[in-house]
Amino acid sequence: MSHHETVCGPTPRLADAVLAEIATALARLAEADEETTIDLKSLPLGPGDLAHLAETLGEGEVRCDLDVAGRSEVRETRFAGVWWIRHFGLDDTVAVEEIAVTRLPEILMSHPDDVARAAKALAEVAARPAPLADEEDPSRG
Repeated sequence: MSHHETVCGPTPRLADAVLAEIATALARLAEADEETTIDLKSLPLGPGDLAHLAETLGEGEVRCDLDVAGRSEVRETRFAGVWWIRHFGLDDTVAVEEIAVTRLPEILMSHPDDVARAAKALAEVAARPAPLADEEDPSRG
């Protein structure tokens, strides 16, 4: 059996090339902190290629579903630093699918403007006195 064959049949060769590219990118991240994004939708990957990539990369410890400007799914693979990211269109089909080789995908980082607004809002909430514990709660009737 060649190294391109599995018990289920031939391994898609394009998937092997993408895996090699991911491995090289992960080494660059580890050695030089260089990030890489691989746009899977721009490659002529068939269902077999995607299935092989998904099986080989596996599932990691982190999975995040976002609803920002549409639904997005970010999941870490079993290889730390390798993230599978999918953005869905209005009809819930995959509009963007990519592998991000990074310590933390940018989409998961809070935008500085959002952090500044949140800091102001939390300061306002924190400045309000909390009700005393022994005051009666009028909602309890």
